[in-house]
Order: sequence, then structure tokens, then C-alpha cells
Amino acid sequence: MEATMTQTTTMRAAVIHRFGGPEVVQVERVHKPVPKADELLVRVHASTVSIADHRTRSRDLPKGMWFYIPLALGVFRPRRRVLGMDAAGVVEAVGDEVTGFAPGDEVIAMLGASFGAHAEYACVPQADAIAQKPRNLTFEESASLVFGGYTALAYLNRVQLGTGSEVLVNGASGAVGTAVVQLAKQRGATVTGVCSAGKADLVRSLGADHVIDRAREDFAASGRTYDVIVECGGDAPFTRVEHSLRPGGALLLVITGLGGMLAASRQTRRSGKTVTFTPGPVSHDDLAGLSRLAEEGGIRPVIDRTYDLDDIVEAHRYVDSGRKRGNVVLRIP
Repeated sequence: MEATMTQTTTMRAAVIHRFGGPEVVQVERVHKPVPKADELLVRVHASTVSIADHRTRSRDLPKGMWFYIPLALGVFRPRRRVLGMDAAGVVEAVGDEVTGFAPGDEVIAMLGASFGAHAEYACVPQADAIAQKPRNLTFEESASLVFGGYTALAYLNRVQLGTGSEVLVNGASGAVGTAVVQLAKQRGATVTGVCSAGKADLVRSLGADHVIDRAREDFAASGRTYDVIVECGGDAPFTRVEHSLRPGGALLLVITGLGGMLAASRQTRRSGKTVTFTPGPVSHDDLAGLSRLAEEGGIRPVIDRTYDLDDIVEAHRYVDSGRKRGNVVLRIP
């Protein structure tokens, strides 16, 4: 009886007790979460190992963000022991105040900075982004849509795109970049992707009209201009790309350091061009729309590699290498 109780009140999870390299992540048994009145308990079948997991585990933050470490990540030990920002799984139980979902529903969810998805179970507040999973995709495919798709929506919702809009995506082959390329195309834009030569075919296959090899051409020195530049690569601050933006254009800083954050408002006022590092709101309807779009084939999953939970160290090691295309998926049997 005791063994049975242990199995029902605990779960397997990838846990970090200290900051460091991939080897600090260990699979352990921890307490299974209990949903509050406004939460859903989700049996997680798949998640992804993202750049956010890498940064949180290693404390490898953008330049100047040292002050963020004790505030959000923890002083001596990680504040979040179980990483994983996104999940695809099955609702196991719902709190008394939850509406619109029931046990047995297959869902996708963005847990965001709360983390917790690299485990067999996760509690998701109904107020967070959660939606029905695409019916024709696997859990692994569905999970690969969430982190990149959610982030892409959050930034693209800051601008108006339509037929004739010109968008450049710097870092077009990552989890966020591949989603931005597809969603910008869905909104009618002409899209230019910047990536390494080995990833050019992937970016073209996602709908990019033009692809620039970052090693052979400096897009900011070409003289071409764009309505929107989405910075996912970490090397395109406003000081570099100002003249690549058309009057009234926008630079969406998905990745930037403290300097870029502090300068954004001043650069916006001086130039008349929007410079922002702040994502816009993403609603339940947005995530549900992303799910429907995936069902219809309007956005497709981009999976580089898939690892089982027991191989979590190797998954982190691969993400750390910087070589991934799209998403690294974590399967949680």
C-alpha cells in the first residue's frame, strides 16, 4: 500500500538543485502538484528544452542583466527547480472554478516564467495561456508549437502587418524565428530570413521569400529597408539596423541586453521608429488560433531532435551547443 501511495502522490521530474552545466539536471521523484480551484492538472506528454531553460539553468543571461539573477533566478540555488515553459498533454483534473476544460481534454499550455513542464504533471492556471491541442498533431509536434509560437505572437501583435509589409527576421532558424517567419507570412508579409547557410533550406521551406546567409552578407549594410525587423539573433541592436528600417518602422527586440532595454524609449522618440523589447499580450484566443492554424496546415512544427526525459542532460547539452534548428522536444512517457 505504501508503494502505491508513493506512486500516486509523487512524479518523475527533471530537477536542478544548483546552477551550472547540463549535468546539474537530474531526474528525480518529487511531489505531484495538486491543482488549486482555478487550475488544471495536466499529465504532460511533451515539452521543449528552450533557450529560456538554458539561460535559467546556467545563469547565462544577456549582457548587463546580472541584477536579474537574484531577483528571478535565485541567489545561491535555483528558484525554479523544475524547468520547462511549455507543455502538451492531457487534463487529468480541474479545480472547482475552472470552466471550458474537462478531464481527458488534450491541451497545449504556456507556463512561462512559472516553469514546471519538465515533469510528468504540471498545474496550469486557467488564467494562463492554455488551449485545445491540434487534433491532427502528436503531442511532440504540438509542444513544439508553443514556446516559439507564443513568443512570435506576443511580438507580432505589437505591429500591423498585411499585404505589402516587408519583414526581416534575424535568427530565422530558431524556435521563435521559425514561428515568426510562418506567422508573418500568414499575415500577408514578404519575409526575409537571416540565418546560417546550412539552415537556409529550412527557412525557405517555411515560406521565407528571401534568405540571407549571415556569414556572407551583412543585411544592415545592404541598403535594403524593411517595415519590421524581428531580432531573434542577439546581434542586431537599433544602432546597427536603424537605417534598415523604413520611416515609422519597428524593431522588435526578442533578444537584447540591458543596454538595448534602457535605450529603447529614447531611440523611439528620437527616430520616430518603434523600438521595443516588451512583448504584447497573448490571449487564450490567440493560442487557440495558433492551434487551429496548425490543424489547417498554416503553421507547421519544426523539430530538430527529440529526447526522452531520462536523456534530459543530452537535450540540454545539445541546446547549449547553439546548433539547433527550431525546437528540441522532450518526450515524457
